[in-house]
Amino acid sequence: MAAMASTRSTRRDPLSIDERSALMSRIRSRDTGPEQVVAMLLASLRYRFVRHDANLPGTPDFVLSRHRVAILVHGCFWHAHRCRRGRSVPCARRTFWLDKKMRNMRRDARVRLALRRCGYRIVVVWECMLRKPQVIRSRIRAAVAASMNRRKVPAEHSSH
Repeated sequence: MAAMASTRSTRRDPLSIDERSALMSRIRSRDTGPEQVVAMLLASLRYRFVRHDANLPGTPDFVLSRHRVAILVHGCFWHAHRCRRGRSVPCARRTFWLDKKMRNMRRDARVRLALRRCGYRIVVVWECMLRKPQVIRSRIRAAVAASMNRRKVPAEHSSH
């Protein structure tokens, strides 16, 4: 009986620690379904983009270099979005998951600040937003328009 308790992560988790670890290791962080949807949206808007630019803080999922816009695609669960999926916490190892989500949120805030300091506008696309592509399109267009307005500096007059 004691041996069985050590192989399970908790009484509520039906998988052993090794099984759970193997399952979690298969969750990708790049080229996910949500990223593929955003890539198609960007292509439909005819924006040129770079994926996972390691030269920028946090390696943003998409970078529109010409417009200085970084797009971060976040899973609602992993990044603790305010939606139903983001607020859920597994019963097994509850404190672990709460701590993990908090660390992710802190890292996300640091990355956004670092990108802003590099002169980038940031668009965060949440997984739950994928059902409303028109919202994502309008946010991206607004960020691009804002960056273009920022670059239009009036010419100085030499007569003054």
